[in-house]
Amino acid sequence: MRVIIQRVSQASVKVDGKLISEIGQGILILVGITHTDDINDVAYLTNKIVHLRIFNDSHHRMNLSLQDINGEILCVSQFTLYADTKKGNRPSYIEAANTEMAIKIYESFCDSLSDKIGRKIQQGIFGANMQVELLNDGPVTIILDSNTTK
Repeated sequence: MRVIIQRVSQASVKVDGKLISEIGQGILILVGITHTDDINDVAYLTNKIVHLRIFNDSHHRMNLSLQDINGEILCVSQFTLYADTKKGNRPSYIEAANTEMAIKIYESFCDSLSDKIGRKIQQGIFGANMQVELLNDGPVTIILDSNTTK
């Protein structure tokens, strides 16, 4: 699994002009899934994400986690995180998981995040053409890949 985590002051997702989800302070997570991902990748990344110390303490140092600040999560599926651009100018998505598998892993990932923070997280709509708006705070943007960081 590959995720991009952005610390945000606010973020939202619209589909066909209709607001689907929105959060205040917290993180926007863009999630890509490949065909070798499984429950171990979900467990590793959800644990890492909720404990990442990327929020400022009273000394303006990134020393607090999402749980410490009671932050919110907006999770959006994004198969393009597995784009291969080595050849030519049109990305190949052969490394992205098939839809059936990706939905199961994505839902497991979102459920695990909800369990870890003790409340529902906000989500986009899997496979939809979404418009994602965010106010990146910092900016702080972190990339995690369960296949290279374990």
